[in-house]
Order: sequence, then structure tokens, then C-alpha cells
Amino acid sequence: MPTLPDFRLETHFAKWEFKARYHMTASDAESISMRDLLAMATPEDREEFEGMWLGYTETFGAPDLRAAIADTYASQSASDILCFAGASEGIFAANNVILDADSHAIVVTPNYQSHETLPIAICEATGVPLDPNDGWSLDIDRIKDAIRPNTKLVTINFPHNPTGTILPLDRYMALIELCRTHGIYILHDEIFNGLGPSGTEHLPFVADVYERGLSLGVMSKSYGLPGLRIGWIACQDHALLSRMERMKHYLSICNSGPSERLAKIALKNRDTLLTRNCGIVDENLPKWDAFFARYPDLFDWARPDGSCMAFPRYKGPEGVEEFCRTLVEESGVLLLPSTIYSSELGQTPTDRFRLGFGRTGLDEGLAAMDAHLMKNRRT
Repeated sequence: MPTLPDFRLETHFAKWEFKARYHMTASDAESISMRDLLAMATPEDREEFEGMWLGYTETFGAPDLRAAIADTYASQSASDILCFAGASEGIFAANNVILDADSHAIVVTPNYQSHETLPIAICEATGVPLDPNDGWSLDIDRIKDAIRPNTKLVTINFPHNPTGTILPLDRYMALIELCRTHGIYILHDEIFNGLGPSGTEHLPFVADVYERGLSLGVMSKSYGLPGLRIGWIACQDHALLSRMERMKHYLSICNSGPSERLAKIALKNRDTLLTRNCGIVDENLPKWDAFFARYPDLFDWARPDGSCMAFPRYKGPEGVEEFCRTLVEESGVLLLPSTIYSSELGQTPTDRFRLGFGRTGLDEGLAAMDAHLMKNRRT
């Protein structure tokens, strides 16, 4: 396998995530403490955690955890679930099992980098851009035009990272029917499903509605529990799951046992966690509305459909890269410039930045941004 390129987003975070004073671009919901999570446990679940044997676990994932994950879907069972050490391991396994050197893949752009770099490292790939003039939606005809006889995989992500867009249901179902006609797998990165402003209508999980759909999930984003490092893929194709399980033998082998116990507790309290996290989004979005209303000459702002991210435009003369650099270096406010989301498969926006609103403590960061902008307007 070729050497993979530098992972721009993770490299940027490695430099700034734990150094910057105000993390204003996080893609996860506010986390909770171990104490708070264990307080949600039944006595039986707590004893399972505290009294567990710290040996290896099953490569597929603990059966009761897989059953708890399956319960979050409309029509999945434990046998349809393969657990991973986070979502990135699932992305790696799926691409390396579905694709080979003679394959072709289609990915939407912009996107989380590994959704593009992994297919490119294996085979030929085509990027299909989301349209900012159409609410960052996806033109299904462009997917249709990109399909080749050897196309094996289409990768999508809704709610989308970084824009927060949710594809209209009719386009989603049209995409599924198109891929069904051609026998193409769909890897749907659904890690933000369930998170967004209260009342957000999320798409049905692809594993529930398509026999070749791979639903990528994780405890990190909507649940706000990235420290657990528990992810999964739900899929009706058990032969494919078995091949990915064998790929996992070369990766993590198995998940952390304590993390599996804690993830089960969280999933049994899924509604409580998601209601809490969506409430944080509800509280934070009006604050961003007010912030951008103060600077109409510098920003174009539109609320996203879901998740806890947005992708506004920066209109300042120095450009978004310099704006984000000076903001973090001078005022300790971390944002992600759109150059982080550049693509080898086509043009992506160069005048936007990703912000987050799923965590608490937003007021301090907004005050620091206000002070930075006012200072630079005077100088």
C-alpha cells in the first residue's frame, strides 16, 4: 500500500487542539465525566464494568454491546454489527476490503480526508462536489455520470462534515436506487446522526434501507464520548462484515473491554444523552447568529441542517488562512480554515472555515473573537 499523505486536519489539531485557549471548531458534542456516565448505569451494568475481566474481547465486539448498537437502528440485529476502535478504523477497513487496484470509487467533496485519501491510495476515484449554491446538496445526476463499470463504492456523509448539510430524503433514496441498480456499495458516514437543533429530521440509516449500505457510527460525535474509542459498521452483507473483521485482525484486533462496558451504558441512555447534546446546540446557535449579525461585511452565515458544525464564508481581504492563523496565534481561538478540506479530486472552497457549537463555554470564545476583530479593525 502506498504511503498515505499527511492528515491535514489531525496535524492541525495535534498542533493546536490542546494548546489553543478556545476550541471553537470541535465536531463533537460536549463530553461528560466517567462519574456522570456511571451514574446513569443500572446496578447490573455498573457491576459489569467494575468487576470485568481485563482480557481480550471478541473481535466483532461484545455481543451485548452489538445488540445495544443494533437497537439504535430500525431493522438491524447484533449479527449486522462489527465494532471498531473508533470510526477511522472502520473507514480504513471498509475501503481496503471493498476496493482493489482494479476498482473505482466515488466520494463527495469536501469531506473528512480519509474518505478520499484511502480510495485514492487503492484505486482510481472521482470526486463529486456538494453545491454551495444549492444548500451544499448533492446532484445525483453527477453521481450517475461518474459511475463506471468498475465502480464499487460511493462514500457520503450526512449530516455533512464540515457544512452540517442533510441531503433531502428524495435525493437520498434516488442515490440508493441508483447504486442498487449498479450493485455499488454505499459507505455512509452517519456519525452525526441524532445531533442538531431540536426537531432535526435525520435520514434513515443506510443499513436499514439498502442491502449494500454500510452505516458508520461512533460514540465520539453525537454522544460526545470520543474517549471511549468505540465505533462500528452496521451492514446487512455478513460476508462483507466477515472480511472486515479479518482486516481488523491486522489493526486493533479487539476493542477495549472497559470502553465496551461504558458504551453499552451510554447507549442504554441514548435519549438522555442526545437530548442533552441537542439542547447545547439549541443554546449555542442563537449566539452564533448574533455574532455574525455584528459583522455582515466579514462573514456570510447560514445555519446548518444538523450536527454541531457549520461552514461560513470569510470575506476579509487577508483571506481565511491568514484570518485563522492570526486568530489562534494572537487570541487563542481555534478554527479550521477550508484549506484543511482541500481535495485532489477537484476544487473545494478556499474562503470558508469550520466552526463548532456542540460544546459549552461558547461565550468566552465569542468574546475573544469579538476582541480580536475589534483590535484588528483599529490597527
